[in-house]
Amino acid sequence: MDTNLQHKKIELIQWLSTLEDHSLIDKLMKLRKKEKSGWWDEISIEEQKSIEKGIQDANEGKLTSHVNVRKIYEKWL
Repeated sequence: MDTNLQHKKIELIQWLSTLEDHSLIDKLMKLRKKEKSGWWDEISIEEQKSIEKGIQDANEGKLTSHVNVRKIYEKWL
């Protein structure tokens, strides 16, 4: 592991251990949670449903080839 990165981690741990500011700790916890949640939890319900519909269509073989899509939309490309 990069020693500079390791040094930064130790410095952060030391700093965190001295914190008394509850609002700052809460902000850091929210940041940590956000980092762990991933992109799926960040998109809207409509976007999730659209992606799930696309996966369902693909699983059912309801696909259009790239070649056919290019033919349909070539005047805009």
